[in-house]
Amino acid sequence: MSRKLASIAIAFWVGGLWMTGLSASILFDVIQDRQLAGNVAGQLFATISYIGLAIGAYLLIQHFIDNKEVRFKQRYVLVVALMVLLTMVGLFGIQPLLAKMKVDALPLGVMSSEYASQFAAWHGVAGVVYLIECLLGLALVLTSRR
Repeated sequence: MSRKLASIAIAFWVGGLWMTGLSASILFDVIQDRQLAGNVAGQLFATISYIGLAIGAYLLIQHFIDNKEVRFKQRYVLVVALMVLLTMVGLFGIQPLLAKMKVDALPLGVMSSEYASQFAAWHGVAGVVYLIECLLGLALVLTSRR
């Protein structure tokens, strides 16, 4: 039963990662106000990040309960741990920086302020981190099939 639940959790997490990325892209095509689109996208990314932290913790705990011996070199464990680490970097590292720049830029929009180049650079870093997490998610799907 725990293996089936882990498979469902992986599908939910990885599917959510990819869907959030696609949804954020669509938001900017559909919503004229880029600041509003960015705020909605930010909420989506934060939500999937918290979901990912919970699922990642569950997967690691369940893996160690099922396998009795701690093997950190196992590909499955490494992939899940890396995904959790990247989630934490994005959620607790990069996102607060971006939010601070938005606040510091007020009353202007951040892209119309002196923070525009910094914001764009960190936004690019966030995008790369997220893409790596999504690709690791695909590896997790493949690795978890036993």
